[in-house]
Amino acid sequence: LVISVKPSILEVVQDISSLLGRQPVLPDWVYDGIILGIQGGTKVLLDKLASMEAFSTPVNGIWIQDWQGEKYTSFGKRLCWNWQWDQELYPGLDAVIDSLKERGIGVLGYINPYVLKDYPLFTEAAGKGYLGMTSQGVPYLVDFGEFDAGVVDFTNPEAVQWYEKVIQDEMISLGLRGWMADFGEYLPHDIMLHNGRSALLEHNPWPGYWAQVNKQAIAKAGKSNEILYFMRSGSALSLSSCPMMWAGDQNVDWSEDDGLPSALCAALSLSMSGMGLHHSDIGGYTTLYGMKRSKELLLRWCEFAAFTPLMRTHEGNRPAENWQFDSDEETIQFFARMTRLHVALKPYLKEVVRENAEQGIPVMRPLFLHYPEEAFFNNKDSYLLGRDLLVAPVLKEGVESRELVLPSGRWVHLFTKERFQGGSCCVDAPLGIPPVFFREESIFASLFHSISTGMEQQP
Repeated sequence: LVISVKPSILEVVQDISSLLGRQPVLPDWVYDGIILGIQGGTKVLLDKLASMEAFSTPVNGIWIQDWQGEKYTSFGKRLCWNWQWDQELYPGLDAVIDSLKERGIGVLGYINPYVLKDYPLFTEAAGKGYLGMTSQGVPYLVDFGEFDAGVVDFTNPEAVQWYEKVIQDEMISLGLRGWMADFGEYLPHDIMLHNGRSALLEHNPWPGYWAQVNKQAIAKAGKSNEILYFMRSGSALSLSSCPMMWAGDQNVDWSEDDGLPSALCAALSLSMSGMGLHHSDIGGYTTLYGMKRSKELLLRWCEFAAFTPLMRTHEGNRPAENWQFDSDEETIQFFARMTRLHVALKPYLKEVVRENAEQGIPVMRPLFLHYPEEAFFNNKDSYLLGRDLLVAPVLKEGVESRELVLPSGRWVHLFTKERFQGGSCCVDAPLGIPPVFFREESIFASLFHSISTGMEQQP
C-alpha cells in the first residue's frame, strides 16, 4: 500500500507516475498530420489517400487494421487474427510502405494477444507449447464471436520471446510505423498458465504484460524513437510500457455512457491515474442496433480530436453504414482544416507531452488540477490541453452554442479572438468553430494568435 500526501491534487497525480513510470515523448511524426483508418486493400488505401491529399490534408499515417486479412461475422467486419501480411488483399504493400515513407507517411497495422485457430501462427505456438491450456492439457480456445483463438501465454518467457519475434519479423520488418495493440483485458478465469499461478491473479497485470511485449519487441529492433503503438487496456505496469492509450470501442453516437462524451471522460479518468497520453477513434467504432454514424457526429468528433495528442480515424465495424472522412467534399475539407490546426499546435503539443514525460503532468487535464475550485470538480464536458488551452467540445447533437465556466484570469477565444474574464459565459459554436480558449498570459500566446489568424484565412 502506497499513500501519497501532497499539497495539491496535481502533485498527487504526478506521484502516481513517479512511482509506476512515465510514458516517453512521442515520435516527432505523430504531430505532423492525421492517421487515416482505411481498410479494403492496396488500391483503396491509395485512392482514399489521394482524395484527402487533393485538399491539402496533412496525412502522417495510414492505419490498415486489416493488413493481415479480413473475417466477416454477424457483428460486421472483423480481422483475420493471424499476424502475417495478406498479399492478396494488399498486393505490393512492401513497396507502397517504402514509397509512402519517402513522402513522410507511415503505414500502421494491428495485432492482439491471440492467434486464430487453424492458422500458421496458432499451429506454431500450439506445437511449441506457447499457448494457455485447458485442464485437459490442450490449447484453451476463446470464442471471440463466431471464431476461436488461442491465448499466447505471457507467463512463459519463451512464448514472450516468440511473440516479440512475430512482431519483429511480420510487422517491423515489413516497415510498419506502428499499430493498435488491441485487447489484453480478456483472460479466461480457468485457463492454465505456464507459471502455475491462477488466472484470477494474473488477470489484472495481463494488459501490462501485453504492453511490455510490444515495448520490448520495438526496443530490440532499435526502433523505440520511431514506432508508436496504442492500447485500450492497462494495468499498473502500463504507465511505463504503453506510450499511448485510446478510448476503446465507443458507439457511433452521442450517448454519454459510450458515445462521444465518454471519450472525454475516459481521457480525464486516465489522467488522474497517471496515464497522460490518450486519444479516441474519430467517429467511434461500434455500429449496432440500428445506430449509424452521422455526418454531424463525425465532424464534431474531428473537432475534439484536433485538441488531443493524436488524430486517428476509424471506419467502424460496419463501414458502409457510417459517414466517413471522404463521404463528401465538405467533410474532406473539414478534416483538412482541423488537421492543419492540429499540426499548427505542434510546438505546444510537444511541450505538454514533454511535461508528461518528465513531470507526470497529463496532456489532457481536468480543470481542477490547476483550478481547485468547487465549480470544476464535477466538470466533465471541458478540459485543459496543457496549462494554457481550455477546450469545451460540443458533445450534443444539433447544438451550436456552449455554456461554460472559465477559470479566473483573462482568456482569448482561439477562433474569434474575443476576450473573456473568468466566470460563466455562453459562446456560439457552429461546426468548425469549437469553444477553445487560451490564457492571454501564456508564453505560447503568439503561437495561438498566429493560429487564429491562419484559420481565418483558410477556406
